[in-house]
Amino acid sequence: MTTQLALSIVDAQLEARLRTRMNEVEAALIGHVQSEAGFVTEAARHLLDAGGRRFRPLLVLLAAETGDPSRDGVLTAACVVELTHLASLYHDDVMDEADVRRGAESANARWDNHVAILTGDFLFSKSSELTADLGADAVRVQAKTFTRLVEGQILETLGPVGDEDPLDHYLRVVAGKTGSLIATSARYGARFSGAPRDVEEALTEYGEKVGVAFQLSDDILDIASKTEESGKTQGTDLREGVPTLPVLIARRSTDPADARLLELLDADLTDDALRAETLALLREHPSMSEARAYVIGLAGEAKTLLKVLPEGPARTALEGFADAVATRSA
Repeated sequence: MTTQLALSIVDAQLEARLRTRMNEVEAALIGHVQSEAGFVTEAARHLLDAGGRRFRPLLVLLAAETGDPSRDGVLTAACVVELTHLASLYHDDVMDEADVRRGAESANARWDNHVAILTGDFLFSKSSELTADLGADAVRVQAKTFTRLVEGQILETLGPVGDEDPLDHYLRVVAGKTGSLIATSARYGARFSGAPRDVEEALTEYGEKVGVAFQLSDDILDIASKTEESGKTQGTDLREGVPTLPVLIARRSTDPADARLLELLDADLTDDALRAETLALLREHPSMSEARAYVIGLAGEAKTLLKVLPEGPARTALEGFADAVATRSA
């Protein structure tokens, strides 16, 4: 088994160590999704086998480099965050009515919504079992993370209330749905490697910012990339009426030239032709470059938090991780 790392690592020894550990994570994940019922195993492995860049477990392992990465709990923590993430994907695809995930049929498209929801529940339960092995404090962290994740999804579903600024609301949603788990990934890596407390707190805040940047990049990709490039159905957020950073920025426009785009953003974009026209206009709109600049700024803020770490391969790799998240193309 050979795992491709989601970013380039300059230090050869660190790269080799991370590659070895990620192979161990991959093997462990396969074991953790096994069930006595063959169909449950098949459904649980569906998205796992489809691949993915494994950003969250990789961040656990990177953060663990600030302490002793070989300590007990690091590998388990890496599996916890990835299983939690995988579980959320099954549920997200049901809510989004997505047909494609990671270049493969989504579980709800291959089977049905009931199977997808229950498989997500199964994976959440497996991540909870593993978290219990990490101790009571880890259970508390995981519970708070899950609370934030679900609250973020609920806030997204409800939308802004009253005079709440749509962009502020959107960023709250992103912090809950994505930032929370990536922040926990960084916290787990630092904590279970025995890193100093100030390092753990700095990396947690770093993870929060990187996590928000990750989701904003994902939402930009929903507009900018083609399905065959990203492995996801393009324009899913537009189809579902989910506001994203480029759309929220575009909506601020008072330029008469944007009249057609603003009209489309208020239209029923379940229509394939209208959605395709909207995507084409958004891809050429200044809101895309403004959104990208915002994401790169977040990555810069995250890297500033790494000053608590000494210069070296671990810090360089974490800086590279932030850059890779902000500028990814898939």
